[in-house]
Amino acid sequence: MAWQTLVSAEQVADRLGDPRLLVFDCRYELARPDAGRASYLRGHLPGAVHADLHQDLAGPASPRSGRHPLPDSRDFAAQLRRWGVDDDSLLLAYDDATGMWASRFWWMTAKWLGHRHVAVMDGGMRRWLQLGLPTTTDPAPRRPAGDFAARPDVRAHVDADATQAAALDPQRRVLDARAAERYRGEVEPIDPVAGHVPGALNLPSSGVVGADGRFLPPAELARAFSRTLGPVAPADTITMCGSGVTACHLLLAMEHAGLPGARLYPGSWSEWSRDPARPVARGEG
Repeated sequence: MAWQTLVSAEQVADRLGDPRLLVFDCRYELARPDAGRASYLRGHLPGAVHADLHQDLAGPASPRSGRHPLPDSRDFAAQLRRWGVDDDSLLLAYDDATGMWASRFWWMTAKWLGHRHVAVMDGGMRRWLQLGLPTTTDPAPRRPAGDFAARPDVRAHVDADATQAAALDPQRRVLDARAAERYRGEVEPIDPVAGHVPGALNLPSSGVVGADGRFLPPAELARAFSRTLGPVAPADTITMCGSGVTACHLLLAMEHAGLPGARLYPGSWSEWSRDPARPVARGEG
């Protein structure tokens, strides 16, 4: 069984007790940053560790950075080893349902640091509970330090200048994963400026999952991406969002659809909009 993009709750249940399996609870709420931890304490998958977006999956924000900048790659690799991650571990990330938050863990460990066995549980905790599968309030057991040797890929992410150049190049694409009204600049509940990067195209990450919170089938995802990418290859594509989290949701969907190679702009709109020298577009684009 491939353990690289998505696995079902049933497949995870069959693996419980496997010493190679490490489970990471990535639940989070944008409006209440402490809500993910609270949900974890009320009940989680057996053996799961809580991976907090602010504390574990992002570095310290600065006046010029986005809201969730990448941590130092050496620091994050060291944290993975403290959690017990080995090179041959099976890493599983999940959140409440859609994988939006878990996809950040997936991208950081698999695409950025090069771990070979990382997957997101399709449907997340919602699907797990629907199936009546076991939960616990017990803390994760302590594991010996792992031997994971990170291989950071500096090509996996880009900066604002590279994003601007790609957005203005008809042979490349920048996909903005935010909701359509935020992309158009009609509302902006978080960042100081409303709008989008000129030339970026809107592909809300909410469109890659169905009503049950599970990802659409690969063929359906591939058709959806092809309508936006046209003849542009995934390797010539950059994803962005508000702070570099939901953009990872698009990257996971592309990988699941057989379209690997796109890159992340981690700073995303929260970084871009803090620089008054950066141009801003509004409307449909």
